[in-house]
Amino acid sequence: MFTGIVTDKGTIRGIERRGDLRARIGTAYDTAGIQIGASIACDGVCLTAVALGDGWFDVDVSAETVSKTNLDAWAEGRRVNLERALRVGDELGGHIVSGHVDGVAEITAMHDEGDSTRVTLRAPDTLARFIAPKGSVALNGTSLTVNEVDGASFGINFIPHTKAVTTWGEARVGDRVNLEIDTLARYVARLAESL
Repeated sequence: MFTGIVTDKGTIRGIERRGDLRARIGTAYDTAGIQIGASIACDGVCLTAVALGDGWFDVDVSAETVSKTNLDAWAEGRRVNLERALRVGDELGGHIVSGHVDGVAEITAMHDEGDSTRVTLRAPDTLARFIAPKGSVALNGTSLTVNEVDGASFGINFIPHTKAVTTWGEARVGDRVNLEIDTLARYVARLAESL
């Protein structure tokens, strides 16, 4: 489990495409404190550290994961949001995030409002019903509050701090982003279907 509070911006150092995708991610984390098999959210996708070195870790990404996320666009030099797994006793500053991406949303508009940036995204139609004003979503692993919803489109704001400590300062219209809907919204919708 994760919180959606990004704690490092990693850099893809290498990609190897074979049966699965293998990526080497450079990090500021002290990799001596990471165990092989540890879960790390990489742009919101829960991945397993399979090899470690000084300032880097490797992950294997299955074809299934690649097909459901934006990881097909990973290339050397790309920056990615990173978060280590939640530990008992850690502060829960965002919301409960599983790292199981539900689909890919697209940025359709961006404009500055004061020091913040207002962003409009389009969710897949099958996920739009789970997104509610003032609810939470995780986008590329970042816990965010939804401002408004209009059909499959929804808006969020990035404050300067978020743009500085995540990859959101580099976002552009047309970018595809990993979307994880709020777990609570999923269960509420499921419960409503059964009534």
